[in-house]
Amino acid sequence: MSTPPHPWWKSATVYQIYPASFFDANGDGTGDLAGIIAKLDYLKDLGVDVIWLSPIYRSPLADMGYDISDYEDIDSRYGTLEDWDRLLEGVHTRGMKLMMDLVVNHTSDEHAWFAASKSSKNDPKRDWYIWRPGKVVDGIELPPNNWKSVFQGSAWERDPATGEYYLHLYVSKQPDLNWDNPIVRSAVWDVMRFWVRRGCDGFRMDVINLISKTDGLPDAPLVDHTQYYQPASMYFTNGPQVHKYIKQMHAEVLSHHDLITVGETPFTHEASELAAYVLPQNRELNMVFHFELMDIDSPSESPLLKKPWTLGELKAIVGRWQRFMRDDGFWNAVFIENHDHARSVSRFGNDSAQWRAISAKMLAIFEITQTGTLYVYQGQELGLKNFPRTWGIEEYKDVASQNYWNLIKEQRQKVQGKEDVEMSDLLDSFAQKARDHARTPMQWNASAHGGFTTGTPWMRVNDDYPEWNAEQQIGDETSVHAFWKRALKVRKTHDALIYGDFVMLLDAHEQVFAYTRNYESTSALVLLNFKEGKAEVDLRKVIGGVAEYAFVLGNYENEEIGLEEKVTLRDYEGRVYVREALLN
Repeated sequence: MSTPPHPWWKSATVYQIYPASFFDANGDGTGDLAGIIAKLDYLKDLGVDVIWLSPIYRSPLADMGYDISDYEDIDSRYGTLEDWDRLLEGVHTRGMKLMMDLVVNHTSDEHAWFAASKSSKNDPKRDWYIWRPGKVVDGIELPPNNWKSVFQGSAWERDPATGEYYLHLYVSKQPDLNWDNPIVRSAVWDVMRFWVRRGCDGFRMDVINLISKTDGLPDAPLVDHTQYYQPASMYFTNGPQVHKYIKQMHAEVLSHHDLITVGETPFTHEASELAAYVLPQNRELNMVFHFELMDIDSPSESPLLKKPWTLGELKAIVGRWQRFMRDDGFWNAVFIENHDHARSVSRFGNDSAQWRAISAKMLAIFEITQTGTLYVYQGQELGLKNFPRTWGIEEYKDVASQNYWNLIKEQRQKVQGKEDVEMSDLLDSFAQKARDHARTPMQWNASAHGGFTTGTPWMRVNDDYPEWNAEQQIGDETSVHAFWKRALKVRKTHDALIYGDFVMLLDAHEQVFAYTRNYESTSALVLLNFKEGKAEVDLRKVIGGVAEYAFVLGNYENEEIGLEEKVTLRDYEGRVYVREALLN
C-alpha cells in the first residue's frame, strides 16, 4: 500500500500581508483590498501558495484591526465584501489560497456584542465577556485582581454604568470574550463558517492559547516591584479548558473542510504544552507560531528591549524544534519575521550597505531549509530593514511602543521629580526591536512614498526606498527578490528540505550553523555563516562523506562551488548541496 501524500499545506509557502501597508489603490494613504488584487501577479511570480491577510474586518483600529467590531464585514478603509470576493477569485484563479486572521480571544469594545454586554448586568450577553466587581483594600476600590495588561497598566477597566470591571488582556478597547460560555463558542463557530462558506481556505488564529483563564482569576505573584500590576500569563495562557475548546472547534468547523490552520501561542516555550495543540491525534490545529526563536534577543521586562544572543542559543532552539516529536506528526511553522517583530535582516543579519543583501539571502537559505510550513512576511523577500535611529518617537505608531514609552517616561519623571527626562536609551532599543519596523509601507518603486500611495501614507515609508524597492530588484538577478524566488523553487524541488530529518553538524562552532536533511534517498547539506568574517569548516564527520554532493543554492552571485572536506565560508555565506543516493 502506498503512503498517502503529504497534506498540501505542509509544502506551502505562506505570504503574510499587513493590508494597511501593502499597496494603496485609491490614494487615501492606507493599503486596501484593491491594492492587493493589483499585486497578485507579483505574489504568484514570487512563488507564493497561500496569502494570509492580517485583519481587515470592521475595526476602530485601537490595535491595528486586532480589535474587531464586526466579524462579518470588511472595514471601509480596505474595501467591501464584494472586493474581498474579487480578491478571492483572483487568488484562486492563480492557483493560490487565501487565509484569514481569526481574532476571537477578544473583540472591540465597539462590537455589538459588547455594547449589549455592558448595557446592564441583566443583559443576555452580560456573560459573553468577563465581568467582576472590584475589591476594596484599605477603603480604596481596586480592580478584581492585579493582572497587568500585555500593553501596560491594569488588565481591567471599570465601567461606570454598572460599577463592574471587564477583563482586557490587551488594550481597554479589546475586552476578552468569555469562552466558558457555550453560546460564545457557538457564535465563534458561526463566524468561521461565514468565511469558509464564502471561500476562505484557512485561519491564522490570534493568541488562541489565551481563550481559557484559570478558575477564580487569582492574583499574580509579585515579580516587578516598580508597579502594582504584575505579569499574569501563568493564569491566562494554556488554561484549563483550552484544548477542550479547540477540539470542539475542530469537530464543529475545521474537520469538515480542507483548511490550513495555525495558532499563535505567545508566552509559551514549553514544548509539551505546544505539542498538545498540534499532534494529529489530538485533532486541534495543523501547527502553531511559538516565539522561542523570536524571543531570543528579548529580556523578560519587554520585547521592545534588546539583549545579546549567541549563535549557540539559536542553533539549540532551531535544532530542538526541527527534531521535536517528528514521528508523532508534530509540524513546525517556520518564520523569522511578521507584523509583531522588527525586520530580520536588522535583527539576525547585518543591514549595513556592504552586507545587507548577502545576509538577507543567507537568512532566506536558513528559512527555506527547515522542516515546516514556510511563512514569508511582506518585504522580507526584498530584504527590507528597520527604519533609522534618527526617527523620533512620533513616528512610532504602534500602541505597544507608545504605551511602553509613556510608562517608562512616567516612572522616570516620578523618580527624578522633573518633566524633562532622558529617553534616548529607550529610542535606541525601539530602533532595533519595535513592531513598527515591520509596518512601514511596502517599497514598490523609487517614486514618492515608494510607490505605495499617491496620497499621504498613514505611516512614513522607510527613507531608503529610492534605492531599495521591488521594481529595482525584479529586473536584477543578483537582488534579494530574485534570490528568494530561486530559493523557493529549490525548496519545492527537494522534498528533503521540507520533510527530511535534521542532523546538526559542528554543534560548537560559534560562527557557522551547519546541518543535513535526509529524506528517502536524498540528502541535503546546509552551511550558513551567521557572521562577518571568513569561517573555516571541517566536514570530515558528515555521515556518508561529502562525495557526490551537488551545489544547488548559494548567496554569492550564484557561482557553483564543489564540496570538499574542508570549506572556507565567506562573510554571511550560505550554501545548499544535495546528494541523490545511487539505488542498487
